[in-house]
Amino acid sequence: MAAWTPPWHTRAALNAALARLRARIIACRRCPRLVAHREASAAAPPRRHRGERYWARPVPGFGDPRARLVLVGLAPAAHGGNRTGRMFTGDRSGDWLFDALHHAGFANQATSRHRRDGLRLRDAWITATIRCAPPANRPTPAEIAACAPYVLEELGLLRRVRVVVGLGRIGWQAYLRARRALGLPTPARAPVFAHGAATTFPDGVTLIASYHPSQQNTFTGRLTRPMLRGVFLRARRLLDR
Repeated sequence: MAAWTPPWHTRAALNAALARLRARIIACRRCPRLVAHREASAAAPPRRHRGERYWARPVPGFGDPRARLVLVGLAPAAHGGNRTGRMFTGDRSGDWLFDALHHAGFANQATSRHRRDGLRLRDAWITATIRCAPPANRPTPAEIAACAPYVLEELGLLRRVRVVVGLGRIGWQAYLRARRALGLPTPARAPVFAHGAATTFPDGVTLIASYHPSQQNTFTGRLTRPMLRGVFLRARRLLDR
């Protein structure tokens, strides 16, 4: 990756390219089922969010444009990112994630309630496999494929990345597919997904697998706070070498 010559030469040009990508993502209506679900979720919110104005559009990635760490998740939550307009913001998964990122020095605060709450990521970027909340958190293969170009473009712009965390099997698989699509060296046999498992590719990028901080995992104890913090502390050690 280091030998690749980027199409931008200044930080301003990089920011402009990311802004153009953000605008295209927000305007996307490729998947009718997802459009209907994100808008229906906004039209009939649970009692705790009644009266709030929902974002109800595709949710772009965010973070430090010079990031060396990228997190690839599944999708915004129907009453989390779909409501607030920022990945992992305003839901319990985000409470766990930002706690772990803050603990490892990748975020300036341990919580995120809304997209103007002052949260700043340091050396990290958060993206997702798909950008709209899917029914039952289960996107179809066609929906995943329709969103794949956005991840590819992000990775093409974030050229300093050295560590990737796949949050859940779907996010982990999305990064592996992206590597293949970008022509980056990838083993013929995919590594096995397991929490904490790490694979370092010939170009020096390390992919770490993590259970997703969904309530399904955190409420059952399958994922604990020390386990999630450990993933990002490991990422920090790799970047600090």
